[in-house]
Amino acid sequence: MKWNNEPKNWSGNETKLSCTIEPDTDYWRITHYGFIRDNGPFYYKEMTGNFEAGVKISGQYTELFHQAGLMVRIDEKNWIKTGIEYVDGVQNVSAVVTREVSDWSVIPRHDSPAAIWLTLLRKGDYVEIKYSFDGVKYEMLRLAYFPPDVKAGIGIVAAAPGKESFEVVFEDFQVKEIKN
Repeated sequence: MKWNNEPKNWSGNETKLSCTIEPDTDYWRITHYGFIRDNGPFYYKEMTGNFEAGVKISGQYTELFHQAGLMVRIDEKNWIKTGIEYVDGVQNVSAVVTREVSDWSVIPRHDSPAAIWLTLLRKGDYVEIKYSFDGVKYEMLRLAYFPPDVKAGIGIVAAAPGKESFEVVFEDFQVKEIKN
């Protein structure tokens, strides 16, 4: 695994990775806000073909848009990120799909779950995202187009677009190849 935008303070590996996410970091392209950000920490491996990734995430979200999750990425114009994004004091299960421009979908969670488990399945020309709050029962969040047969980075991602850093722990990150 390797870093894109390695954070200053982190320790561990894919089994358990703790990070301090620095301010003024994000992934976003154009829509609504009119800017491009491509500088959040992303710890990933490269894969081609079909695969499934999973991770458990616990974060100390305190400022607007603090976020942590999974990302699959071809380049700065083609990527998907999913996880928790903190908005107006509420954790939201979130997905951003970017093909030249970003879109964003959320499910507000007013119960502020201590952790979220995510799976991201890449198969053929799509990505399927599922989430869980107990690591057992998963629900689908999003099904989105993703270019097939292209090498992509898959890994853990986080960002703190505002002025405050935050702490996050990623546990049991795994990626397995899926045979047709």
